[in-house]
Amino acid sequence: MPQIRISTPAAAFLALAAALLAFGRPVADATLGGPEAAPVTRQVATQEDAAAQTGSAYISTHLYFGTGRHGGQPPIPEEEFLQFVAEVITPRFPSGLTLEEARGQWRDKEGDINRERSYELTVLYPVTEARKRDIDIEYIRRAYCLRYGLESVGRADVKARADF
Repeated sequence: MPQIRISTPAAAFLALAAALLAFGRPVADATLGGPEAAPVTRQVATQEDAAAQTGSAYISTHLYFGTGRHGGQPPIPEEEFLQFVAEVITPRFPSGLTLEEARGQWRDKEGDINRERSYELTVLYPVTEARKRDIDIEYIRRAYCLRYGLESVGRADVKARADF
């Protein structure tokens, strides 16, 4: 009969599985004080599940606007940027947005690292509106680049749950 060899990691895994089967309860219950603690563990898990389901499915889009320009032109002043927000962004997201001033850094197409004052814009919208909002967001990005002669506006989309 051929001999079966079990490597050390596999042997440790089998021993752990055997111990769990022999004692019959999850490690979390044992750590919290035995079977009487199990209802508390289930209650906490239920509360976490409920918290994860609060609100509706949304997308959180973050746009990163730099204010530095090429060719020795001065940076985009705050007043001009806020005018862009009022004229271009607010009409597309009248329900609300968040704007934060930041310090940004990025590498341009020539390979130079640029540091500049920047703005992060966050907009939330229902997942069901994603197609329409994508058109608005891409319009905003193109308009900013064209108006100020910039290479790009960064974009990050994140799935979220939101309630207002």
